Amino acid sequence: MKGTEMKQIYLDYAATTPMDPEVVKEIQPYFSKIYGNPSSIHSFGRDAKKAIDESRNKIATILGARTEELVFTSGGTEANNFAIKGIAYANKDKGNHIITSQIEHHAIIEPCKFLETQGFKVSYIPVDKDGIVDPNEIKKAITDKTILISIMHANNEIGTIQPIEEIGRIAKEKNVYFHTDAVQTAGHISLELTRFPVDLLSISAHKFYGPKGIGALFIRKGVKILPLMHGGEQENNRRASTENTAGIVGMGKALEISSEEIIKEFRRITQLRDKLISNILKIENTSLNGHPTKRLPNNINVSIEFIEGEAILLNLDLKGIACSTGSACSSASNEPSHVLTALKIAPEVCRSSLRFSLGKYTTEKDIDCVSETLKDVVDKLRKMSPLYKKRN
Repeated sequence: MKGTEMKQIYLDYAATTPMDPEVVKEIQPYFSKIYGNPSSIHSFGRDAKKAIDESRNKIATILGARTEELVFTSGGTEANNFAIKGIAYANKDKGNHIITSQIEHHAIIEPCKFLETQGFKVSYIPVDKDGIVDPNEIKKAITDKTILISIMHANNEIGTIQPIEEIGRIAKEKNVYFHTDAVQTAGHISLELTRFPVDLLSISAHKFYGPKGIGALFIRKGVKILPLMHGGEQENNRRASTENTAGIVGMGKALEISSEEIIKEFRRITQLRDKLISNILKIENTSLNGHPTKRLPNNINVSIEFIEGEAILLNLDLKGIACSTGSACSSASNEPSHVLTALKIAPEVCRSSLRFSLGKYTTEKDIDCVSETLKDVVDKLRKMSPLYKKRN
């Protein structure tokens, strides 16, 4: 007799989201029927080009941007690299100084480190205990050589939402370009670029139920930037490479669906998030990482002391529950999270951290199940932990 199939609960939406069924349906024709190269002038190419133009217009309308201000990329990492390197090289006659924070995604940190080898100077602004950047510290760091400020809209590990409006005002006053990595917020928090004080903004479709391998960089009209990729004349000569028609169509549909559901989902997921946080904090020697309220509606990052986060993750996985120990891009590293380290959390506590990220398919029953299962797993692992036994 077959056993009952174990229920699986996915709470790693910050790493990636499943494609919405409507998005899957929308993009199917572009794999086999509408397959022309958008640069070709025959009817096959024109059909693909039309689909791209329609999706570009849809995305621009939702974001409050002009169509010519959107450049499609292969994802958030490329968009971030394009913004950082493109601004740096295009404006090196003005200066060589970049300002960012200590808790940025590696797709910002690593391009900045690369540019430091090329003669650029980078200031990595610290954050407070909740992971929030002080706009005054950014203001103090600006020099007459500063050409770019890049501060993420919300952190991928701890969910903290940054004071983008205030930072944007400072950047404008000082005539410095301002970029934000909005990969974690697009589709989940309203972004109205007619009022959002940024010059450049990165998004990635697979974070809001769209396909992987497609993203975009918003470049406000008038911004001086060099292409990251050279070759063809696609994307108004700003990004060479044959366009990913299916991906672009999928991103447009996914953003359309997300924007229609954004208010309802924000409220629903926030309630589930707060319930799970409350349940987890009932377990002794646990703490919430990141700001208690100024955080993404779906993000929960906790430290459960005296146990390795990876051990908890693996035990939860055996019970059908998926979460993470931090950023998916650095999950293979044994080093403590650079984000939690920047919050001045002790290394051993950093290593005991878990990130649960909720999504549109998360239910209250899921939260109840995860709360109960996590408590059982923690009790089991702490009984085996020499650190827990020695705490007194």
